[in-house]
Amino acid sequence: MKTLFRPGLLSVLILALILPLSAAATTLKIATAIPDGTNWMKQLRQGAADIRKRTDGRVRIRFYPGGVMGNDNSVLRKIKVGQLHGAALTGGSLSKIFPSSQIYSLPFTFRDYAEVDYVRDKMDANIIQGLYDKGYVSFGISEGGFAYLLSRAPVTATSDLAARKIWIPEGDRINQESFAQFGISTIQLAMTDVLTALQTGLIDTVATTPVGAIALQWHTRVKYLTDTPLLYVTGTIVVKRRAFEKLKPADQAIVREVMGDVFQHLNRLNREDNRKAYEALKQQGIEFVRPTPTEIAEWRGGSQRAVAKLVKNGYLHQSIIDTFQHHLADYRASHPGTNVADAR
Repeated sequence: MKTLFRPGLLSVLILALILPLSAAATTLKIATAIPDGTNWMKQLRQGAADIRKRTDGRVRIRFYPGGVMGNDNSVLRKIKVGQLHGAALTGGSLSKIFPSSQIYSLPFTFRDYAEVDYVRDKMDANIIQGLYDKGYVSFGISEGGFAYLLSRAPVTATSDLAARKIWIPEGDRINQESFAQFGISTIQLAMTDVLTALQTGLIDTVATTPVGAIALQWHTRVKYLTDTPLLYVTGTIVVKRRAFEKLKPADQAIVREVMGDVFQHLNRLNREDNRKAYEALKQQGIEFVRPTPTEIAEWRGGSQRAVAKLVKNGYLHQSIIDTFQHHLADYRASHPGTNVADAR
């Protein structure tokens, strides 16, 4: 009696069983300007590895770090046309999706990390929901830390700012308007273009966190740090909702759980890293200067006028400003005397 299955036929049958499983795999392509090798990328890659393992390979995440996919405007266009599924974004770039996501980055608002933690506990979910309503899934918000002005010449007064060539991120209307309150023009560039602009002299002043200054090598092109927090920076990964919801519900839950844990860990890690980087900047010869309380009050007033104008123009919504201020006032009422920023 002849065998029913020859070796070649058996191989075809095995492949027929395997291929449908492979076809079911989904790769989410996510771009970021964050350099490879940083703690951010290490944690994100570990999360991606965990997701792949827990979904038996059905969900894979491929990162494109270091701006290889272009600036944030290019990345957002590629997401729109389906070349990418998501991105890790901060500040002005997130505001292009959901302007109110910049609520934490109102200049000269938070005094210390205790205020940050209290307000974020109340409001992170609102921001994540706002991004979802705009068609994007976020798995959590990560702390970038307090950003400081770093410059080639000392900045301690408004008159100093007027003489500087100041960079702000593309699309950062809040800081653009804040500087405009004092008649100061700014230069908007993608994050990936900043180092070159510092090298060529196109700009001479930037605002970034201590970790960002070192990771992006911007600290090699400045001499001074204005030692008062300018604003608080956050970031998140957003994935196009349409792409994410093609995953099986069980796989969606795994991605949310794993990446949610990653962002919680990044919150703790980034805070400690910024403390270390702050001290490292001192050790590397950056001179720390501090504006007077009068100057800080003047800058804060300019920021408040800028926010009021952006609300009037419909860019920001008064309701989220009110909610933010309400939580901040609640915290300060129960913690009187915390009137000096301690961002370290």
